[in-house]
Formats: sequence, structure tokens, C-alpha cells
Amino acid sequence: MATNIAANMAQSHFGEVPVVASNQDKENTSATDMLACCWMGKTKLEMKRVAKPEITDDEDVLLRVTASTVCGSDLHLFHGEIMQLKPDDILGHECAGIVEKVGSSVTAVKPGDRVVAAFNVACGRCQFCLKKQFTACDCTNNSSVMEKLYGHRTAGVVGYSHFVGGFSGMQAEYCRVLYGNTNLLKIPPGLSDEKALYLSDIIPTSYHAVWEAGVKEGEVVGVWGLGPIGLSVVQWLRNVVKVSRIIVVDNVPQRLQLAKEQWGAEVINFDENSDVAARVNELVPNGLDRSIDCAGFRFAKSLVHRFERAVGLETDTSEVINEMVRSTKKFGTMALIADYAAYTNHLLIGGIMEKGLRLIGCGQAPIQRHWNECLRHIVEGRFDPTVILTHRFRLEDTAEVYKLFDVKQSGMVKVFLETRFSAPAAPGTPSLASVKEA
Repeated sequence: MATNIAANMAQSHFGEVPVVASNQDKENTSATDMLACCWMGKTKLEMKRVAKPEITDDEDVLLRVTASTVCGSDLHLFHGEIMQLKPDDILGHECAGIVEKVGSSVTAVKPGDRVVAAFNVACGRCQFCLKKQFTACDCTNNSSVMEKLYGHRTAGVVGYSHFVGGFSGMQAEYCRVLYGNTNLLKIPPGLSDEKALYLSDIIPTSYHAVWEAGVKEGEVVGVWGLGPIGLSVVQWLRNVVKVSRIIVVDNVPQRLQLAKEQWGAEVINFDENSDVAARVNELVPNGLDRSIDCAGFRFAKSLVHRFERAVGLETDTSEVINEMVRSTKKFGTMALIADYAAYTNHLLIGGIMEKGLRLIGCGQAPIQRHWNECLRHIVEGRFDPTVILTHRFRLEDTAEVYKLFDVKQSGMVKVFLETRFSAPAAPGTPSLASVKEA
């Protein structure tokens, strides 16, 4: 509700004056159709037959989708909390697939290759891409609303509204990947789709959060929010960085238990500990070396923030950031990998200044920068993406999966959406289930 109000105000004030963005989605006149998950309004999704995408640029790649998923950030779209959503937008920004066709300038992949697609759209040639800051790409987002609101445009994102370019998404049987030489990663032989799929977003995104926060071996780190990103952050901290202690904050018992049992985290349930910072400081009197926010703007706790969001006085709650300010040691670091959209009230800015805290906006993670490192850790067994894979459903059920995912039904953490092109479930991963059974 609140973000809808802010979005409408922003769009009416800023207008929709187009700016140049290269290689946008073009009008599709394909005679062949496919199944896709389409946004039709707040909490309204439909599985529709739509035109199959076509190669429209020399660097395009057409994929047969063999695996997709629903991300925690997709819930912002589900609830209509992201600006410039339009009916019939195809959702989904994570997929693995098989290359069906390539444009004439594509050299990195060929038909028949198994690949993972990046959630972000990067041209590979602009000043930011050359510095491996792929989600800052200058060439792939035409949203004048973002430019007016933030001062600059970030890169395009697949399946995530016209605020980030308006590109068709990947919760579909086929998808068009732009700039295929930059935005695709080959899947090594023998690595299952279940282990490869999340390289499209959450694995390198969680790695990026740890990397941006500058976490070092032996430190004490707090993690707010145990969705797929938060749990992946905990796994990186324990298995790869090897910190000494991990303090996690959430209110979902199954997720807290997983973090405790799997990676030795010390847990704080904020339903049971209303003053989270006081509890952190009991456990760690000197404060946390680093704090990482994986929760985001939607999770208002207090009546004040709930009211202000409801009437449009703010879009984002500052509660998690304020807890981090009180919990992080002097001259420590706080990193935000969670989604924040626009404005917040009651930010404890004095604590940030007086304690000398480093507040880092991690940005949308430039995942191509981290692909090879993350893939190496998966192949060598230090990071297992399937630990958080809890359910497998058919693509046809995606609209219902959103509803289950929104309420964390049956301990749901991460799902695998199979298409008619998918291989059977890999050993040790969830078997196909009906949404009625979940």
C-alpha cells in the first residue's frame, strides 16, 4: 500500500520521458507461444500463454528454461511495491537452461550448452562493466523515474518491472538473454541444475554481501533476516570465510534452527526478544565486527512504522538498520544487501556518525564478477546450494507458489520450478510436489 502510494506520486511527478537504453525488449510477433507467469496487479498473478521470445539483436541468446525459482525479492513485485509495474509483465529473474539459438555476435556459448543466466542485464562494454560493476551498467535501463529519484540509473534487471528496464522475465518456458557474451555462465558437466540454478542470483549475491562488508576470518558477524540470501550468507561465513561467531536474527523457527544446526549460528528470535540490540550486546558486549542486513524494507515491526508505511509517509522501515547501529562495535561495518526502495523515517543517523560506523549499500550484486569464485566453491564442496532447497513444483503452479512462499508455508525457503524441458530431480533434492500438498 505505502509503496504503491509513493510509486504513484513518483511517476506522476517525474513522468515517463524515455531515455536511450540499448537492446531493449522489442515487440514480439512470434507465431509460437509459451507458458509464463504474468503480473496482473497487486497479489494477482496469472499463468498465461504468451508469444515465445525471438532473437532480436546480434548478442541475444534464446534459452529453453530447465529451472526457475521464486525469489524473496519477487514478493515486492507480488505486493505491488516496486515502481513501474505493468499488467502482463512476465516475472522471474533466475533461471538455468539450454541454449536453443544465438545471435550472430555471440561467441561465449553455442546451441546445446547448459547455462545459468544473470538476473541483471549488463552490456559488458560501458565504463562500469569494464570495472566489473555490472549492475551499474549505463546502457540497459531506460527508467527516467529511477534517474530522477536516485540521481542516476542502475542496470536493467530481468523480470523486475520497468523501473529497471522492463525486460521480460524467466518464470517461463523460454527466455531471451541479452548480451549473451556477458550474462551467461556455462554449467560444468556433472553439476545438476539444482546446484547451478542459484548462481543466477542468491549465491553470488550473498557472496557479494560478505565481500562488500569486508568480513575477515575470526570476526563476529551478525546477520538480520534468514531468507535464501541470509542463510546463504551464513554458509559463506562459516564454511568459506571461517568467522568465529555468527549471530542471526529472524522469527521463523525452522530457519533459525537450520542456521543453528547446520552452521553453528547463535540465534535471536525477535518475537521472543523484542529488544534485539540489547540481546546482541548481552551475547557480544563489545559489539559485532560486521552486521549484514538481509531482511529489507517490508518487515516493519513497530506500530509507528506500520502506520507510516500504510499511509505513505515512508516506503522503507529503518528498524533493522537501527538495530544494527546499536549492535555493531565502534568503527564497525554495516552492509545492506536487502532491498530498500526509497525513503525511511527515524533513522538513527547520530549513532552512525558518533560510533564511526561504515554503512555500505551493497547495491544489486554484480554477480558476473563473482561467478567463477562461487562456482569453484560449489564444485569443490565448500558451498552447497541445495541445503536451502525445500520444494519442487511445476512451472504451471508458479502463481500459487508465490502465495505459499509469501507466508513461508511448510518451512518453505527456496523452490525449484521445473518446466517440460527439465531433467528429473537430482538425488538428495526434493521430489516434485503438488501445491495442494505443500
